Amino acid sequence: MNTTVNSIPGGVCAARGFSANGIHCGIRKNRTKRDLSLIVSETAAHAAAVYTTNLVKGAPLTVTKRHLTDGQARAIICNSGNANTCNANGVEVAEEMSTLVGKALGIPAEDVVVASTGVIGQPLDIAPIAAGIPALVEGLGDHSDYAAEGIMTTDTKKKEIAVTFTVGGVECRIGGIAKGSGMIHPNMATMLVFITTDCAISAGMLQKALSTDIQSTFNMVSVDGDTSTNDMVTVLANGMAGNREITGEGEDFTAFMKALNTVTVFLCRAIAGDGEGATKLIECTVAGAADEATAKRVAKSVICSSLTKAAMFGADANWGRVLCAIGYSGADVDVNRVDVAFSSPAGRIEVCRGGAGVDFSEEIAKKILLEHEIVIEIRLNSGDGQAVAWGCDLTYEYVKINGDYRT
Repeated sequence: MNTTVNSIPGGVCAARGFSANGIHCGIRKNRTKRDLSLIVSETAAHAAAVYTTNLVKGAPLTVTKRHLTDGQARAIICNSGNANTCNANGVEVAEEMSTLVGKALGIPAEDVVVASTGVIGQPLDIAPIAAGIPALVEGLGDHSDYAAEGIMTTDTKKKEIAVTFTVGGVECRIGGIAKGSGMIHPNMATMLVFITTDCAISAGMLQKALSTDIQSTFNMVSVDGDTSTNDMVTVLANGMAGNREITGEGEDFTAFMKALNTVTVFLCRAIAGDGEGATKLIECTVAGAADEATAKRVAKSVICSSLTKAAMFGADANWGRVLCAIGYSGADVDVNRVDVAFSSPAGRIEVCRGGAGVDFSEEIAKKILLEHEIVIEIRLNSGDGQAVAWGCDLTYEYVKINGDYRT
């Protein structure tokens, strides 16, 4: 069985039969920023999605859920700058977006996934979107980067990836783009992620793959502890690679899952590392837990700890904050067995063994924690469970960004 996954360029356009574009249509005041993106499959595609669990949901999610009841879609339209949430006519605007795209592409409006991101509670004017769609469609091509830019809000970097993998001896491709910088604390997946693949896989198995994968990827990311209202992860699979369709578990499904996970883990790290005001990507690895659920609970608690995040910003090896976060995580942990270490490209240093501090060089620790990517290593020494979570540091800039978000 060949499970090799190789990186390639192209983002959501790497898979056969997919094109994309992104333009500035006028939703955002800054004319240098694209604010409307479109991804299209030239043939019918199976579709799967997962959505925020926030009780306050953006109108686009309501519309998209309805459109995907048959497990199919051909296009994804997304605007930035306005979340289309808590608006009296929000559903009508989201439906109109899909209708306009459907007419422009000659496909049913029900085959369009709709997404929006930006400020909550402000009416979304359909006029600039309607005016921009002809140019958006006309410019469709190998423009994953344009689409990635068009969905950004406070993001500072475009987030895209593509890989190749083999299913039944046939080369397949899968790629994705994402936005996410603030209001990130998934209880599903609080950001926007759009994934395309030319692998032939049934709608049911595609949904199973996505719903399984997010439990150890997007649900293990946190920037600020706020679960968003609008966000979702959507996958389109058009089967144009020509492999025998995956309709059940087995080697082919395992190969697909590995490729999907490669894409999602990359995007998780990109989202966490580009958190609002962040200067550092924090990865927390937990090993030796009684079970996976315990490991996940501990890892998520640590990367969500405001005090730990602030310590990482200041390059302060305050390991007591890590122990504190483990202690209130709600996990059944023997704190007298916990080991903690910090590592980065600058080295590794053990700071806690058996729930107690050990002598270590503050100077070396600071050098390690000054790096852009930091790993908090935790061993619970109580079993074989393990998990990984991703977050970022908490900075002065985060408060500034969110204090001025609407103005």
